[in-house]
Amino acid sequence: MNRFVKALGNFWSPAQLARLQQIKIGIAGAGGLGSNVAQFLARSGCRHLKIVDFDRVSYSNLNRQFFFYRQVGEAKVTALQNNLRQINPDIKTEVLQLAVSQDNVKTLFADCHAVVEALDQPAFKKLVVEAYLDTGKLLVAASGLAGWGNTDGIRVHRIKDNFFLVGDLVSEVQPHRPALAPGVVITAAKQADVVISYFLGEGGGKQDD
Repeated sequence: MNRFVKALGNFWSPAQLARLQQIKIGIAGAGGLGSNVAQFLARSGCRHLKIVDFDRVSYSNLNRQFFFYRQVGEAKVTALQNNLRQINPDIKTEVLQLAVSQDNVKTLFADCHAVVEALDQPAFKKLVVEAYLDTGKLLVAASGLAGWGNTDGIRVHRIKDNFFLVGDLVSEVQPHRPALAPGVVITAAKQADVVISYFLGEGGGKQDD
């Protein structure tokens, strides 16, 4: 157990930390949502992440994504894997540099306990939701996070027992309403919080075993 994991004992009970380390979380997309969901889960003690994205880091990503200037040009999944290891050297990440498609969507996260939809395009968001909605896995998607100044509208909506939708459900990314760090990171933090709350229970802190 490395020093970071030991330090998590200040926040989680042994049983809580063990639970977070047991679950495997699939993340579809390693952009603004996915990269930040991954870092928040890693910082919270989650140890098993499977991350899928085909893209490479660009300068325009740096305004909201968990990447750095020196990583421009690298595959997002590889760059993100390296960044997560800077948080927890012992984190177990499985990364796939490929696009989510109709042909692979049902098998990509078949081995995961939870699936986080963190994609840009509505058509691909729909693919992931439809593939995992009735599987019994926890499914956390996002809709409506663009612009600035209205972040109080970003909320968690429970659609089914195992399906949560995070966002204001309105603010689509447009030229006059860009994707910016505040809205994106708030949404990603809420997605990560849904995962933690689902597996540990609501309103938790450190508790006695």
